[in-house]
Amino acid sequence: MTHVVALLQAANPQLPPPGTGVFVIATVIKMLIGFTVYMVGVALLTLAERKISAWIQDRHGPNRVGPGGLLQPAADGLKNFMKEETYPAQAYKPLFILAPIISFIPALTTWAVIPFGAPLPTRWGRIDMVVADLPIGFLFILAISSLGVYGIVIAGWASNNKYALLGGLRSSAQMISYEISLGMSTIPVLLLAGNVTLAAIVKQQAYGGWNVVNLTIAFFIFLVAAFAETNRLPFDLPEAESELIAGYHTEYSAMKFSLFFIAEYANMVTISALMVTLFFGGWDVPFTGRDNIGPYSAWLTLLSIGIFLVKLLFFLFLFMWIRWTLPRFRYDQLMSLGWKFMLPLALAYIVVIATALLILESAGITRGAMHSSILAALNMALVVIVFAILDRGRIISPAYGRMRGRRLRNLQGVAGRSPLASGAPD
Repeated sequence: MTHVVALLQAANPQLPPPGTGVFVIATVIKMLIGFTVYMVGVALLTLAERKISAWIQDRHGPNRVGPGGLLQPAADGLKNFMKEETYPAQAYKPLFILAPIISFIPALTTWAVIPFGAPLPTRWGRIDMVVADLPIGFLFILAISSLGVYGIVIAGWASNNKYALLGGLRSSAQMISYEISLGMSTIPVLLLAGNVTLAAIVKQQAYGGWNVVNLTIAFFIFLVAAFAETNRLPFDLPEAESELIAGYHTEYSAMKFSLFFIAEYANMVTISALMVTLFFGGWDVPFTGRDNIGPYSAWLTLLSIGIFLVKLLFFLFLFMWIRWTLPRFRYDQLMSLGWKFMLPLALAYIVVIATALLILESAGITRGAMHSSILAALNMALVVIVFAILDRGRIISPAYGRMRGRRLRNLQGVAGRSPLASGAPD
């Protein structure tokens, strides 16, 4: 397959990159457009969350401000700008103010290295549809996104509130637990692509099939870890209302309070975009290779951006769907899932995939249809083993009753014969 791609690239020579001046201007334009779309999209996601929850719960949702409630995010933003900025008397104000900023900035930085469309041909050269095409783009995302937890921990400590402190401690433990599993789950993707550049991962899936089929277990681990990394249900333990009031942002108000929510939704967008890129082909247009090897065109660029946005919106809907469907885990279940199930499964899966790739290479099976079919069959077998044979509630849930059936029936019989169970007077 690599030889075929090389021949196609030779037959369709790519446009050269633009000069330094055009590159700088194009980068600034992409930053302005990307930041605007990102911030407006995050604001509309708050409306989408409320509309989807209303749809799931069979009610109307926001419908008073603007047509169909479309201006509700603007009203919420205006309200937060006008609200009083409160500072607890015993809070450490420098870090109390800095914490929301530390959570907000990494969330808005990580999207810069995610490619969102096919290259755009211009009279000045080829413009790549990514703000910063770093050769270590994937590693950059892992490094920068992990900095957001510092804002949460600092917010919990600087508030001088026991509920906020507990929320911050929970968040740090949760991030450490699932950051490892999330990183481990992407190693099979890097092994298959042979590169840490996100554009190379997209091209590998264009010719070798989506990684969700070839690396199903890795996708499952990444998906679960993504919910924990973004503090979304069923893993929103750092801000558990029933236990910690509001968690790490209990003492915050006005725009500082809003920054935490903007960071949460921005992280949702980033992790969803990363999921699309790593496992669902990214912006690749199916049934054509022109978007990868040329000749490029403006309509193909627009089509690839549209495909990327459709996939992105699906995962954002999945985040909201899960939130309004599943109950919250207990904290011991959260830790048990991360350390006793996710991490060992990720390590074992790396060994299995590395061994399979080595065997396929030794057998002379190059990357292509046969290679992908064998990996897909292997992953289907692993899915059956993991979810149908091993689990059954005994691995994930530490609260699962390990009592033998005979002993359980005996206890039920004793309970049924007791005076209290029969309703007899004492």
